[in-house]
Amino acid sequence: MALRPEEVSTILQQEIEKYNQDLKMESVGTVLQVGDGVARIYGLEDAAALELLSFPDAPDGSKVYGIVLNLEEDSVAAAILGYSGHIKEGMQVHRTERIASVPVGEGVIGRVVNAVGEPIDGKGPIPSSETRPIEKVAEGIIQRQPVKEPLQTGIKAIDSMIPIGRGQRELIIGDRQTGKTAVLVDAILNQKGTGVKCIYVAVGQKKSTVAQVIRTFEEYGAMEYTTVVVASASDPAPMQFIAPYAGAAMGEFFTFNGGHVLCCYDDLSKQAVAYRELSLLLRRPPGREAYPGDVFYLHSRLLERACKLSNEMGAGSLTALPVIETQAGDISAYIPTNVISITDGQMFLEADLFYAGVRPAINVGISVSRVGGNAQTKMMKKVAGTLRLDLAQYRELAAFAQFGSDLDKATMARLIRGERMVEILKQGQYVPMPVEHQVAIIWAAGQGHLDDIAKEDVRKFEAGFHHYLEHQQSQLLHEMQTRLAIDDEVESLLKKAIAEFKAKYQAGTAEFPASIDFTRHQVIKKTEAVSA
Repeated sequence: MALRPEEVSTILQQEIEKYNQDLKMESVGTVLQVGDGVARIYGLEDAAALELLSFPDAPDGSKVYGIVLNLEEDSVAAAILGYSGHIKEGMQVHRTERIASVPVGEGVIGRVVNAVGEPIDGKGPIPSSETRPIEKVAEGIIQRQPVKEPLQTGIKAIDSMIPIGRGQRELIIGDRQTGKTAVLVDAILNQKGTGVKCIYVAVGQKKSTVAQVIRTFEEYGAMEYTTVVVASASDPAPMQFIAPYAGAAMGEFFTFNGGHVLCCYDDLSKQAVAYRELSLLLRRPPGREAYPGDVFYLHSRLLERACKLSNEMGAGSLTALPVIETQAGDISAYIPTNVISITDGQMFLEADLFYAGVRPAINVGISVSRVGGNAQTKMMKKVAGTLRLDLAQYRELAAFAQFGSDLDKATMARLIRGERMVEILKQGQYVPMPVEHQVAIIWAAGQGHLDDIAKEDVRKFEAGFHHYLEHQQSQLLHEMQTRLAIDDEVESLLKKAIAEFKAKYQAGTAEFPASIDFTRHQVIKKTEAVSA
């Protein structure tokens, strides 16, 4: 077969025209040393802090990433996110040129995710194309406005004496098993129907404990507006370190779109321990109690992201409720004092009060909200104005009365009133209360209407009174809801309502529900949950 030169040259020309050489530059490093979830890598001089690095895939085929934490002269040190048993010296590591980010948007609501935003609830991938970096510089002073809108927790002792506002950072501090998580769960349940999105970040907790919290959210319909970020006790230290930042990033998406968000970090003590472990493995110099020198910055840069944005920025808010666990009530330890100085107040939960049956076990004496009455409605401010002082005086008198029984009438009256106030501030779990119900019972106790009710019957009387208001005085509740203030008309209606109910109570014709059921309110209490 004869070859014609013109055909050969045509074919060659076509091939040359089709030939397109793509040059791709890729930054590749080599693992020098690996152990305890930390890898030291040579050859990534252009890597950025907090950049994601791609490690060889795990044996099950899943992707393995690391996050750059140390930028050194001839190497970088990265924390490996997830399984690292297969990574050996000499393996290649690639830059992704992406700063560590998590998926955000409506798609993450109702989901349970890990610290890098991957779903762990078995409900398939998250339908979200938008991401936000986990670390972000907090907004400046000009972009903020003062905290002045109340964020109701539904807990009488908190909403009356330690009010929380949208955009505030309120620390919840106390020993283990004193009800810290219970406060967070009730606060989240109380946001149903308010338009507030909730992010619950569980750091260093047992998986069984987290599963129980998620079950509670599902039972009360709270998962409709809540995202749960989990870095459990069995997860590597890097995951526990970044989980709160991931939760904050998910919340900020709604904040910067004019929404309101409640972020609960449970708890930051375990994040500090994980960060200490990571820092020591990265050969950073240890400081007090072996924590690194920047452990204050670890928490300050997280909690400063909580804010109430200015009207020009959309007036959104991010409210933070961080939790710190103390040892034997020592709030003067390193991490507790750090976080107390960063936050806008603290709720101290005391073991002695908890075991004495005062639940929530809030020590009113050393608990404070630095936003104060700015985050309260007018009616709550009016009825709760002297509550803290009255309780402090009662505790002082009660301690004094232990030494003798000869007390004058005025002292006895104050002790009786104080006992009733303590009783009505007790509250069961998973029964957050609407603010108008809180105001009604605190007003009744403050005005002395419960003084002639036996101390052991106060809780029963309260349950009956709420039931009576709900079913026979709905107009009064509506007036309180709309006016948000106690004027002469509302006060006369309250006096009439308490008198009518007391008459029924004393005649034995009052109705008492099996459980408090605020059907008009956001949370529907399930009777089976009470019996359980």
